[in-house]
Amino acid sequence: MNFEKTSNPVFSDSRLRDLASSFAGTGQMTVAGTATKTLLLFALVVLTGSITWKMFGAGSPALMPVMIVGGIGAFVLALVASFKPDKAYIFGPLYALCEGLLLGSISAMYANEFEGIVSMALLLTIAVSAVVFLCYRVGILRASGTFVKVITYATLGVGVFYLLSLLLGLFGVNLSPMRFGTIGLVIQIAIVGIAALNLVLDFNNVENGVADGVSAQYEWYFAFGLMVTIVWLYLEILRLLAIILSRSRD
Repeated sequence: MNFEKTSNPVFSDSRLRDLASSFAGTGQMTVAGTATKTLLLFALVVLTGSITWKMFGAGSPALMPVMIVGGIGAFVLALVASFKPDKAYIFGPLYALCEGLLLGSISAMYANEFEGIVSMALLLTIAVSAVVFLCYRVGILRASGTFVKVITYATLGVGVFYLLSLLLGLFGVNLSPMRFGTIGLVIQIAIVGIAALNLVLDFNNVENGVADGVSAQYEWYFAFGLMVTIVWLYLEILRLLAIILSRSRD
């Protein structure tokens, strides 16, 4: 089995090894099939996100309830899809629809503060993902043992940082990078880089899934895992642009 460890919880080492030994579906997984399903999930996120943004703008009293419903729904469905990978063809699209509600609401709030930020963030997410994929395909970025360890620990560090920010926020302490000038900007750029490099680990797991003959029915599962990272990357790019645009006003 060729699967590497990854910081993406969807692609845990034990779960990937279980998939590699499962041949319940017809045919075998392909890179093209996984890419197609990833694009479909991405389209669902953009569709529901756009509808949410137009129907529930930043001034709408329904915006926060929609955000909460989308966030809880996406979280629950992500957990279910993670533990039921053979049913990812059902829970993956449902996750994407709920994620669209959440991202559409968050995007509406940012768009109310910074004109054009959402379009820039979306285009940058697509561009960064494409560049990372091309670098992976030509061998510039490879999921070596050292690379995996560095990105995994860095991702855990980001998780701890966000957890501390959440806990301290309950006591009125704001650790948002936007508040710390140049240092905050550097921190946010680093977080965007970590999110982007997690795609290398995801691409590697997809490639290894194909090499190990994982059943085609799990293409939805690998596509779902990729979407988790892409959504994270979009949110971090959105925050980075907000910091840059806010600094340009000063």
